[in-house]
Amino acid sequence: MKRLFYFILLIAGFSSIHSCKDMLDEDGDPLLDLNDTGGLTGPRALYREITNKDTLAEYHYSGLLVTKVITDSASITDIAYSGNKVSQVTFNGFLDLDGNGKLDKDSVSYSQLFTYGPNDRLETVSENRSVFRRPPPVPPATNPGPQTLLRKTKTLYNIKYNASTAKMDSIIMRNGPDVSGTPFAYTDYSKTGYTYLGDNVSKVVRHYGPIAGGTFGRPINKYAYEFFNYDTEISPFTLLPSVYKISRLLSTEINDRESHILSPNNPKKASVTDLLPPIPSPVIRTTNYNYDPQTYMTRGFGVNYIYKPF
Repeated sequence: MKRLFYFILLIAGFSSIHSCKDMLDEDGDPLLDLNDTGGLTGPRALYREITNKDTLAEYHYSGLLVTKVITDSASITDIAYSGNKVSQVTFNGFLDLDGNGKLDKDSVSYSQLFTYGPNDRLETVSENRSVFRRPPPVPPATNPGPQTLLRKTKTLYNIKYNASTAKMDSIIMRNGPDVSGTPFAYTDYSKTGYTYLGDNVSKVVRHYGPIAGGTFGRPINKYAYEFFNYDTEISPFTLLPSVYKISRLLSTEINDRESHILSPNNPKKASVTDLLPPIPSPVIRTTNYNYDPQTYMTRGFGVNYIYKPF
């Protein structure tokens, strides 16, 4: 029953459409208008992801490097670099952890450190995360109390690559509760496998299970995310660092539904399926895209992508 409830929430989040605010950048200069068919020419940066109601993400830059991302409810992601490589991502704000399409009321803070191997390929991501909750009011008070630490976790992600194609093949996750005065041990795992059609991600399968005595147990949840009918135009996410995109996917357990952001092109169809019996029918969503003259995608799945010139 818990797994079924989770899948229902996953569907709700997968199907939800967020949404437009002012069309000025942080300096007050006009951005590309949604109805302007001229578009930008020359070098560009991704500046905003917006819908009819909300700004989903706003990207801020230092020179050519994106260093800050502001998302719903003034949540902030700070991106630090060592040279041109992302070395640390720090998040403070709110996430949709249960996948129901709404931000949780619990606040989240996490820090991710990135380790690279030969050829500057990402090998590990180490994360420390804290979740905070406001306790209910104690009568006669009517307002909830201040944000109080609810739980802490430690997570390690190992990234593997295909020896033949050099593409990311899998991500193995281990995590566990970080409780003061208690020896730390990993208690849960997940394995995520990636399949490609050309350079585009076509399928992602992720399963979750317990760890006991350092040994992975049988999976208790397993989901597939598929992406179909890619166009030949340019994804707006090609303008963001690949390591930041991986960090974005790791921010919640249900963000695998966004795995197409790793692709250079744009899928017109996407689905999510619970793979454990009984297997329900895939939940499918489709879209038509708009593009600008440089063939960058400007609208799809209810989201508008706003660019700014470099």
